[in-house]
Amino acid sequence: MMLRKKSLTTSVTALLTAAALMLSACSGGGGGQADPAPNTGDSGTSNPPTEAASDKYVLGEEPLDFSFYGHYDWYTMPTWGADPASEWIKENKKVNVTAINSQGNAAQKYNTMIASNDLPDVLWLERGADVEKLRENDMLVPFDDYLDKYPNLKEWMGDAGLNMLRSSDGKLYQFPNWYTSQPNGNAGYVVNKKIYTELGEPKLETTDDLAKYLEAVKAKYGNQVVPFEPGIEGQGVDVLYSAFKEDASTRWVTIRGVPNGDELTSIFTDPTYRESMVYAAKLFRDKLISQDALTQTSDQIKEKVMTGRVAVYAAASPTENAMNAHGELIAKDPDAGYFMIWPIHKEGLDKNKIFPGTYNQLGWNVSVITKAAKDPEAIFAFLDWYTGPEGQTLLMWGPEGGYWDGLEDDGVTPKFTDKYVSDAAGLGKLQADTTNIQWNGNTVFIDTAKAKFESTLPEDQRNWSTRWQYEVTWKTQSNATEYVNLDPAPESEEGIIRQRVEDIYTEARAKALFAKDEAEVIAVLDKAEADAQSAGYAKLLAYKTEKWQANLAQMRGQ
Repeated sequence: MMLRKKSLTTSVTALLTAAALMLSACSGGGGGQADPAPNTGDSGTSNPPTEAASDKYVLGEEPLDFSFYGHYDWYTMPTWGADPASEWIKENKKVNVTAINSQGNAAQKYNTMIASNDLPDVLWLERGADVEKLRENDMLVPFDDYLDKYPNLKEWMGDAGLNMLRSSDGKLYQFPNWYTSQPNGNAGYVVNKKIYTELGEPKLETTDDLAKYLEAVKAKYGNQVVPFEPGIEGQGVDVLYSAFKEDASTRWVTIRGVPNGDELTSIFTDPTYRESMVYAAKLFRDKLISQDALTQTSDQIKEKVMTGRVAVYAAASPTENAMNAHGELIAKDPDAGYFMIWPIHKEGLDKNKIFPGTYNQLGWNVSVITKAAKDPEAIFAFLDWYTGPEGQTLLMWGPEGGYWDGLEDDGVTPKFTDKYVSDAAGLGKLQADTTNIQWNGNTVFIDTAKAKFESTLPEDQRNWSTRWQYEVTWKTQSNATEYVNLDPAPESEEGIIRQRVEDIYTEARAKALFAKDEAEVIAVLDKAEADAQSAGYAKLLAYKTEKWQANLAQMRGQ
């Protein structure tokens, strides 16, 4: 995902999540009923620090200033200190973060920084080839000496998860974002309540139901409402893929490989992908999907959702926009707002085996510290604090005295105040403001803290996003940990093939969506398959299969 994704995903992954996120990612897309004690994965409790206390960097004793670069075309870091959480951190922990932005061309910016050896102190980017390129050029600082000294990451992720993040030299260079040991994520379908009510609240469960409903929206509202909004880069089209096969993973679309036995096979020849694209193309042809689905900006999507001009909104992490819009819309009209539905499925399939989004234990992306940093240990100490209970509480619920006051008996879970319920719109705004500075999200802590409090509230008083995570999204995200880190290095033979296949895929997806009929969709995918094979797709799939099988072996402890 995002398959965004998430999706941009917080858990709040969309808050994540989400960025875009979200999210996080979405939130994009965990049961949320776990014991509130820190998750330790397979590591048990961490070893006590062996260093003397005086050897540790103490956050807040002296100023810490570092530069930060988010390696995404879409990402512009918010001004540090402009929101209540980072303002508190800046004032009380003496941390200042200076943004270096991609200006909409992340690939060029990244390559220029490496070529000139002019790196920021911290890069926030996808796991895999780009990280390895930095490591192979001896530009990254390993974290191994810091893990016991600053124990939050080790305690909450556990050794098993950290080992999955280690590079081929056995060292750890990556600090994960929205890592987890339980299901999470936000991918799915959001429905405009007012429009749904005005159309008689029809059954909205199958792909046939969805098509009929979107046609009804168009007939009643014309150009005033977008029947189906697929989010940034047409994420909702990928969400629809999950509707056509039980246990299908949207991650297969993302990695351009579909499991067949113990091998990954072509996405272009996958019957489920073909059926989903035929379906999506018809919706697009009938003007039931945003006609700028593949090119619109996140701000354009947000504006449509916030003003209630969307009937159905599907994406890797639609909860962030929908939550904020819901609060504003119902403030003006109690009959307005949004709700989520159980994932759409093809007639005859088991609705409980449909998964519109995925999660993985390693989370979304990672932060790395470069050798340009003057004091990498101090930066790691901050990131570790940031991912711990105090940092996460600040990011999600602001400074103490507002939405929380004091801690529960466990010493880590915040005690939420009445304002948490009474000012849902304010809380939503705060979380939206901090979404794009949530670089080290701790999914288990956030979900557990919410679960403990929200479970005591009447259903109609729960945070909008949290309610639908409990009821729908966390139950309908599949575990895709086995498919992480499959991409080859960009400059390798397989990496060059991958870029060619990506270009072929992107062009074919657009042409298929714009196709005039089913036959043209199939013809487009046939040509894409032929072109991809000519570009070396079989070799790329063999490479990804080997990496996938290695992941499975590692997850089995082999």
